[in-house]
Amino acid sequence: MRKYLARRALFALGTLVGVSLIIFVVLRILPGDPLVAILGVEGHARMTPADRVRIMHDLGLSDPLPVQYVHWLRDIATGKLGKSFFRGDTVAELILHRGPISAEIGFLALVVSWLVGLPVGIVSAIKPNSWADNVARSLAILFIAIPGFWLSMLIVLALLFWFGYKAPLIIVHVWESPWENLQIVIGPAIVLGLAQGAYIARMSRSCLLEVIGEDYVRTARAKGAPERQVVLGHALPNALLPVITISGVLLGFVLGGSVAVEQAFGVPGLGRSLVTALIERDIIVVQNLVLLYAVIFVLVNFVVDLSYAWLDPRIRYA
Repeated sequence: MRKYLARRALFALGTLVGVSLIIFVVLRILPGDPLVAILGVEGHARMTPADRVRIMHDLGLSDPLPVQYVHWLRDIATGKLGKSFFRGDTVAELILHRGPISAEIGFLALVVSWLVGLPVGIVSAIKPNSWADNVARSLAILFIAIPGFWLSMLIVLALLFWFGYKAPLIIVHVWESPWENLQIVIGPAIVLGLAQGAYIARMSRSCLLEVIGEDYVRTARAKGAPERQVVLGHALPNALLPVITISGVLLGFVLGGSVAVEQAFGVPGLGRSLVTALIERDIIVVQNLVLLYAVIFVLVNFVVDLSYAWLDPRIRYA
């Protein structure tokens, strides 16, 4: 088991190093001058060469690329994460201020996806090709096909024009006002959760149908075990392994989808900050936020790998 853990941890570390290199290089080779975004076209045109050298040095962009990369790794190690070009605050402060909102949305989306997807998948597998199964599969395909940001805009417009309601646009943490905080995070969490729940429903249905046909399930039925015990006690635990695995992969969709969904709902989370930083070409903020999303994704999949090995001992010895 220790060898398995060490191997997975090494893979996770190598992945993060590769991601950091890709982020750093891509942001440096993208066309466009960050000083134009900061000063504007007219301000950039009036800038003297000496001013340009001084500002680029102050921003840490005048050093060779390997030196800039080492400085970035040093900032990550010290927890400073650099400063925003426009607002002057550190990225660490930005994450601490807006991160809890995005974390709540991601957590609630995962909860919604399991609460919706797993029961729907079980019902579909117990009664395949019935009307309930057909309705469930149709809804699953519908929620997979609908883009999250488009559904978010429809919800926002419907609430605004039909009920005159608009969720708070300022940051309200759960410890400040649980009700206002819930109004901020519940919309994006449901939109993201329904999309991921559709994947879980389809995966749990197919896995459960395959397991239900196994000999040990037929033996349990032949011994007179109740159908509920056969499905929930014998078949479901073995069908959950692929569902747990895909949940880790789906977190990547939740993190990526939250950027557009937060923007559509006007939620002041990290996703909206990332969009704003991209528009402003604030590369320090962009590279740190993208790396943060990558770290979360890798850590969650690391935990999924561990749970997979714990649930199926054959994995750890393979």
